[in-house]
Amino acid sequence: MSRTTQDPARTVPCEDVSRPVRPALAARAGRDALLERRRRHTLELLAVSALGLIPWTVILGVTLPSDYRVHAWRTTWVGFDILLLTALGATAVLGMRRHRAVVLPALATAVLLVCDAWFDVSLALGTSAVWMSAALAVFVELPMAAFLFHRVRLLLRSQWTPQPSPDTAPGAVDTGARP
Repeated sequence: MSRTTQDPARTVPCEDVSRPVRPALAARAGRDALLERRRRHTLELLAVSALGLIPWTVILGVTLPSDYRVHAWRTTWVGFDILLLTALGATAVLGMRRHRAVVLPALATAVLLVCDAWFDVSLALGTSAVWMSAALAVFVELPMAAFLFHRVRLLLRSQWTPQPSPDTAPGAVDTGARP
């Protein structure tokens, strides 16, 4: 049964005073719905891309020659190493500054190290250089990449763990949600 105004001729329900409508909560709900929709669309894009990569990978596996002479070998590897050097340097600088954006170049560095190990070893197969490439991959590049992945995970975990707000009363529980 709903409450009505004082005039019995009018049967318009009164506002429920026990639950006031707060514009900030309504705005947050709309923003949360938008973020959830963007998240869903991003995941759909990634899933479609992954599925599309399957036939492309099969096509490359069937059509690419097993042996190929490269004309810009030096440019390719020097360029890749410059990219790796840039990622390592950015990680070091941001890490020294204790900037939370360090996770981006650290993650990029880890991925580049894994790629470097993969290409060094796979392109050296069948040559005497394969042993040096494998040793560098196993003892330098992959452990460093694993270390960086681990540190990025720890940094992200510490950044996303709810911290008590300085304006929160002692004993109050902070949910970590910010307006």
